[in-house]
Order: sequence, then C-alpha cells, then structure tokens
Amino acid sequence: MSTKILIIGACGQIGTELTQKLRKIYGTDNVIASDIRKLNIDVVNSGPFEVVNALDFNQIEHLVELHQIDEVYLMAALLSATAEKNPAFAWDLNMNSLFHVLNLAKAGKIKKIFWPSSIAVFGPTTPKENTLQYTIMEPSTVYGISKQAGERWCEYYHNIFGVDVRSIRYPGLISWSSPPGGGTTDYAVDIFHKALSDKTYECFLSSETKMPMMYMDDAIAATIQIMQAPVEQIKIHSSYNLAAMSFTPTEIAAEIKKHIPEFTVTYKPDFRQKIADSWPASIDDAQARKDWGWKHEFDLETMTKDMLEHLK
Repeated sequence: MSTKILIIGACGQIGTELTQKLRKIYGTDNVIASDIRKLNIDVVNSGPFEVVNALDFNQIEHLVELHQIDEVYLMAALLSATAEKNPAFAWDLNMNSLFHVLNLAKAGKIKKIFWPSSIAVFGPTTPKENTLQYTIMEPSTVYGISKQAGERWCEYYHNIFGVDVRSIRYPGLISWSSPPGGGTTDYAVDIFHKALSDKTYECFLSSETKMPMMYMDDAIAATIQIMQAPVEQIKIHSSYNLAAMSFTPTEIAAEIKKHIPEFTVTYKPDFRQKIADSWPASIDDAQARKDWGWKHEFDLETMTKDMLEHLK
C-alpha cells in the first residue's frame, strides 16, 4: 500500500517545493497538489492537481474521500505582513482550514497531518536569544496569534481525540525557486534578486535586525523528516522549535558582496520593522534534534553561494 498525500496550498512558497520533493519520494500519482486556483506553474502541470478552497470543509472532505488520502499537509495560510492588512480574513483562513483537517482526522478519514507553525508565535516579551521550546509566548501579530491558537488546538486534538498531527515552527525561509509569500523575512529572498538585477537593494528592515532564518532545502527536509518519524519519537504535539542560522541584513549583504563586490544596500524600515522586532533573534531547537534527529545542512555562506548559482 502506497501512502496517498494531499497538499493544501501547494502553490505557495513552501508548497511548490514540498510537492515536488514528496512526488519524488512517494510517486507523482500519490501526491495530490491543491490550491484555491489553478496557476500555470510546474507544480500544477507536473502531476495530479485539484482546485480547493481551504475554507470549504465539504470540498476538502470530497478530495480526501475521492483520492483515499492518508496524509494531509496543510500549507494554506496568510503570512505575517499580508495578514496585518486583512486581519479578519487571515484569522478565518489560518484557523478554519486547520479545524477542517483536524475534524477529518478526528473522524478517522485522515491518518496524519502536517501543519506549519512559525516563530511568529513568540512576541515582544519572549526572551530574544536562544528562545527556548517552552517560554513566554505573547504574539502581537494576527499571524502569530493564529499560529499560537493553532498550536493549542493541535495539542488538544492529539490529547483528546488521538489525532496524529505534527508541526514545526518555521523561521524565515529563503528559496531561489519560488517568490516570497508576504512575510516579514521576505527581504532575505528579495535581496538576492536585486543584487543580481540592480546591484543595489533598499531593505525594509533596519541594518541590525537579527532574525532566525533557514534555507528552503533544510525546511523541506525537516518537514518530511518529522512526518516520517515513528510516532513514539514525536513528543511535542503543539509545534517544535526549528533552527539553522540567524543573521542581520548587514551580514547577508556582506556575504553577497563576496560574490558581487559592487553590491550596495540602503535601509528604509517600514511597518514590517515592528513585526520583526517582536520576534526572536535566535532559536533553541534542541528538542527537535533530540526527539527525531533534526540537523540543518546550510549556513549563511553555503546558502548564499547556492542561491546566487541558481538565480544566475
């Protein structure tokens, strides 16, 4: 019996790469991509694709039954910067899509769920350096509030109904193959594109804003690894801290300058600065490393080299 997988939000920044990787592992026909609309992109054209509204329980249930789905990766969400512009819709999408999938699992129609959380669950009162797995969490953004609430619901559905739901708190994600999705850490993707095209970049965060970051390859590896881990290794059913590197815009610019010496950066912080200031500077992910053997491959130097090679 092969595992049948449904990815909701497959056209997003993580979804596009996750879908391709899962298709390589499980076979193209066993991984059903889905999103709110059918875009003319590789993830849509290279295998089974369904149009689905993540807010419509009946549509999701229909797909689960039609394709006899075992596992759901729920990647549909409104990210931090975008969510601040439309708080009510962000709450609706981020929370109700999760309830739909949790309730399908509770009813025995899905065996396993992956749901992404974020460093946005932390807030201005959280200790900033080496933020622990268990610490003060008072998120100040709509995105963070919805992720914090989602973590509590995941744990609740596991404890009360035995639902196998797994989650990691993604740091800022950097990818060459998919455009940014409206997050506060997007500068770390955009800066590479502008370095190559314009040799200059105007950053929307201040020069010394340090945030936890991760190369997309590592994020995808972690996502698949936690889902493949034996159930007894998963000790945390809210969401695991996950880390790879932390840097400031100054540090990433300096690394890019090693490859493009004429590159310059100016700084013009906007509303996203306040969001960034509420998040940790670095993350302690000892629990993920201990429980299911997580380890990252890319640091700032190797990621920069890989990004520029691919984008060229």
